[in-house]
Amino acid sequence: MVKVASTFGRSGTHDFILLRASALILVFYAIFMVSFLVSTPQLTYEVWTALFSATWMKVFTMLALSGLLIHGWIGIWQVLTDYIKNSFGRGVLQFIVSLTLIVYWFIGLFVLWGV
Repeated sequence: MVKVASTFGRSGTHDFILLRASALILVFYAIFMVSFLVSTPQLTYEVWTALFSATWMKVFTMLALSGLLIHGWIGIWQVLTDYIKNSFGRGVLQFIVSLTLIVYWFIGLFVLWGV
């Protein structure tokens, strides 16, 4: 059986489930962040660092960044395979976007756990 190396999941069903799960994680993270920003009367550096120094927030943020990585990886693969027929151009674009997503994930890792 030939596996497609550029997909994140093992099959279309697995990709579908990963997309939906990562979307839910991103929605929960966005709702939390918006509600935090709205409910905080004065957002200062101390409040912001206190929020992100908590272990649960670091884990939640890394989960959201991982969800962004998975969602972006699968999404860009699906969009590019549907709309770009030139395999070289598709490969280059997919490489650039995938590399960018991985760099974002590692930057988030180093920034979060460096606090």
